[in-house]
Amino acid sequence: MFSGFSLESILVLLGALIVSVGFHEAMHAFAAYKLGDRLAYEEGRLSLNPLRHIDIVTTVLLPFVMILFGMPPIFAAKPVPFNASEVRHGEFGIAIVGLAGPLTNLLLAALGAFCVHAFGIATGTTAFELFALFIKVNIGLFVFNMIPFPPLDGSRLLYAFAPDPIRRIMEQIESFGFLPLLLAIIFLFQFISPIITSVSSEIYSILLR
Repeated sequence: MFSGFSLESILVLLGALIVSVGFHEAMHAFAAYKLGDRLAYEEGRLSLNPLRHIDIVTTVLLPFVMILFGMPPIFAAKPVPFNASEVRHGEFGIAIVGLAGPLTNLLLAALGAFCVHAFGIATGTTAFELFALFIKVNIGLFVFNMIPFPPLDGSRLLYAFAPDPIRRIMEQIESFGFLPLLLAIIFLFQFISPIITSVSSEIYSILLR
């Protein structure tokens, strides 16, 4: 879905990524704030300013390198901090906080597609290519972050419904931070990549059908 881009297109894509990540992380913070946790708010993360959320390695360099090598890019920002004991509704509240980010990206992708349809933007035009990049970035953020592997957002939803043995395994994985996810991507990439690409392409086709 991200193949065949020029350097200029990649730069535009990364610009769309930075903006989209800002919305993604801000909505994590907003959901936590609404559910009673002020930690992200007090640390300045309830903001649409992308500079408060991006990580130079995982948000910019990693996807840039993966796109250059023709691989589906992986997007990640600095995690929004939250105090689980302050979030109302227990694990279900935490799941809502986790889902707020990727669902925001899905909504942004849908809004981009709506603009394409509403304004009759023809395929092959510069305007269409810009909207298409924006839509693809947000679909990519949605699909990747919904993978139920710690510390990705999808793991919050799984944790809310998982039995205790699975929860303990997930807690152990998450205690190592981003490293287990990075290792899983490296060693399982050939199995994960077709799934991510297929799901992302299907969503893209549905939105721009």
